[in-house]
Amino acid sequence: MPFLLLIFWILGITSITLLGSWYARRYARPDLLIALYVTFILVAQILAVKISLFDLGFAKFFAPAGVLVFSITYLLTDIVNEKFGRAETHRMIFIAFVSQVAMVFFFWLGVKFPAAPFWRMQDAWQNIFGLVPRITSASWVAFLASENFDAYVFDWFKKLTRGKHLWSRNVFSSIPALLLDSLIFVPLAFFGAGLPLLPLITGQVVVKWLVGFLNIPFMYLNEWILFVKQDDK
Repeated sequence: MPFLLLIFWILGITSITLLGSWYARRYARPDLLIALYVTFILVAQILAVKISLFDLGFAKFFAPAGVLVFSITYLLTDIVNEKFGRAETHRMIFIAFVSQVAMVFFFWLGVKFPAAPFWRMQDAWQNIFGLVPRITSASWVAFLASENFDAYVFDWFKKLTRGKHLWSRNVFSSIPALLLDSLIFVPLAFFGAGLPLLPLITGQVVVKWLVGFLNIPFMYLNEWILFVKQDDK
């Protein structure tokens, strides 16, 4: 994926969060933010089956295709944490976890159903969706550890800075959380599959951090939508 196209995709995916913030301000509820969060998590799980090439111009990296979508989930947790607090953020993470469990069960049923004799795509279906349970199971551990870590650190920085310096709690919660997720997820998901683990971890971390830094202005824009620029942060 060319670098400019990659940036376009990141900005496009991230812009969706603005709708969630508008809804949260309009109705004083996190419903749409939670719905987007769950959707991003589930889509990222499915896309994680494909290993993609990310060309950043100065170097090329390999990472699961879902890395772009999944990286935005940390922005969503920060938005909910900023507006509704850490307790609501943990509730959202729990909802997403239950949704992942349900998705794995439904895909398992879909794989186990015998194919019609005239349907010729069973092998392709099996190869793609048959891997989802393992990848998602690995993601459960990484997801619960990294997302809850992000929620705790964001809340801690907010109290430490007395609600100021939004960029610091956005960066210093998301960046280590993104690293933690990759260090847990890649070995659990792909060990023994004949894939190069270290390049996958490196590729995930680099792309996730790129998304994380590009998310900083969007965090401020989301906060402006949520609070109508109450003060200068």
